[in-house]
Order: sequence, then structure tokens, then C-alpha cells
Amino acid sequence: AYERTCRYFARKTNSVVVSVGYRLAPEHPYPTQFQDCLTATIHFMRTAQDYGVDPSRIIVCGDSSGGTLTAAVAQALVTRRDLPKLRAQILIYPYLQCVDFNLPSYQQNKGVPILLKERTLALGLKYLNKDLSVIEAILNGSHIPEDLQLKYQKWVNPDYIPHEFKTRGYKPSTTQPLFSKEVYTLVKPMFESVFSPMLAEDSVIARLPETFILTCEFDVLRDDGLLYKKRLEDHGIKVTWCHLQEGFHGTV
Repeated sequence: AYERTCRYFARKTNSVVVSVGYRLAPEHPYPTQFQDCLTATIHFMRTAQDYGVDPSRIIVCGDSSGGTLTAAVAQALVTRRDLPKLRAQILIYPYLQCVDFNLPSYQQNKGVPILLKERTLALGLKYLNKDLSVIEAILNGSHIPEDLQLKYQKWVNPDYIPHEFKTRGYKPSTTQPLFSKEVYTLVKPMFESVFSPMLAEDSVIARLPETFILTCEFDVLRDDGLLYKKRLEDHGIKVTWCHLQEGFHGTV
């Protein structure tokens, strides 16, 4: 599916493009996918010159769940002193957080193909090999204990979404969700930064490379990109942002 896209990138940017054929869930359980991407990236960084590549100009890139993996790999590399620093990361409509499925973009685009609101969560739960019966509880926010809710509000908060993205039908939540310890225990891996890169600590975010983020107006994941952009910029990271006003998930 990505052969032509990768060839196009290589041709248009005069770059060497390495596409990681990471193993897929559910046959290979999470976090195999992240480990495969990290292993491939580190191997390439160490052998870049064999491919005629300047090790100081390596960029990681991915779209959708590949954007999640890209963000997670970039975060994993910030503490590595034995490797060259990444030049940049490119995140194309990435999935970045499991805290709030009621953000404006989730409300506005819940029925827009191909990534419907419930499908987003169903795919995430299948990725973690968890039971889909908890979807409703997670959509309601019952999966987060109060202390984590307070912590994550600093990063995942509809108040940080610019007003122009709220005009197309958005209703702020007025009720406090009823916490379920059972659901939280089941889906705890969702809060790991490998699964939800938005939830990485400030000390990691502050060391990330220059970033390009692409968001699409008609995409449930639009606000994940907007919130990550704000977080990076708050830490002085240079972000180039491209928003496709007519774009939808999978548009690349």
C-alpha cells in the first residue's frame, strides 16, 4: 500500500527512504511494532553512511498509527548518547492520546469515514488485545482515575484548541465521568507513552527534534495534532504545521 508513496517521497525530496515492515498485531502483540521501528531506526542510524546518507540528516516519518510509532521512536531516542540526534520528525495525522475521546474533532467527525470515532478506539483495543466491551466506558471517560485526570489536563484539554476549530458543532462536557477501577486496570497500557506519546513527561518533550505536523479538518485525530503542536511549542521546539481544510483521515 505504501510502495508508491515511499517512491514519491524519495523522488520528490531526493532522499533515501527506508520503509519499516514492522510485524503486525494481533499475531505479534503490542509493543512489538514499536520495538521493530526502534530497532530498524537505530540500525539505520548506525549504518547510514553505507547508504550514502549523512547521519545528521535522518528524519523519522509516519502517518496515522505510523505517526504514533514515529512520535514514540523520537521520544525513545532523546536519551541516547551513542547515536546521532534525529534531524526532525514528521507526524501525519497521528494518534497521540487515549485520555479524551470527546475533543471537538472527535465530536465533529465521529461519523466521517474512514476513521469513525468508535473504530479508532476499537482498533486501539485490538492492538492491545483487549476486550471491546469497554468501548462505551472509555468514550465516557470512566477509564481514568482522578489523579491522572488532573495530571493529563495540563496537556489534553479542549481549552487549548483554538476557537476556530470549535465552531462546527462542539458541546463541552458538563458531567464528571464515574471512574471504574476495573476498566482502568484492563486498559492501563493505553497510558504508556509508546501507545499515547502525548503523555510523555516534559523532560522528554523538551528534547525532541524539530517537527512537522499535518492535520486534516475532517479527521477525529485533528485535535491530537493540535495539542501536540502546542506542547512542543511550549517547550521551544520548532514546529511546522500544515492543516488541510478539506482533508480527511487517510488523505495522503
